[in-house]
Amino acid sequence: MKKSIKILFVALVSVLMMTSASEGDKGIAFADISLDEAKAMSKETGKLIFIDCYTDWCGPCKRMAATSFKDEKVGEVFNKKFINLKIEMEKNPIGVELAKRYRVRAYPTLLVIDSEGTLIKQVIGMQSSNGLITMAKSIQ
Repeated sequence: MKKSIKILFVALVSVLMMTSASEGDKGIAFADISLDEAKAMSKETGKLIFIDCYTDWCGPCKRMAATSFKDEKVGEVFNKKFINLKIEMEKNPIGVELAKRYRVRAYPTLLVIDSEGTLIKQVIGMQSSNGLITMAKSIQ
């Protein structure tokens, strides 16, 4: 029964992610789910979790959100390879916890973690579209 519910949950989230991606957003499809839901989905799908750690006041974060993250080629790579999350790091309690756990001290910081929360990769600073694609492709 639990397995059926998990499969149904993963299917529902996948449909929601595909729907949001097909509505004109050609870049990264950031899922509107909790970190715990992303970890469960990661276990089911085998995908890693990409987290954009940002703050409201961060200029480079806003620039990446408006440019690199909206790039169609970046979206193709990230949407295929990762479960994508955006987490505000100062106002969101989960963000504050993540900042401590992964020692996030500058923004933007990009994290890639597995379903258990193990850090796979951490990149600090604004990344171009090519930088994001190179980062994603460097992760097995």
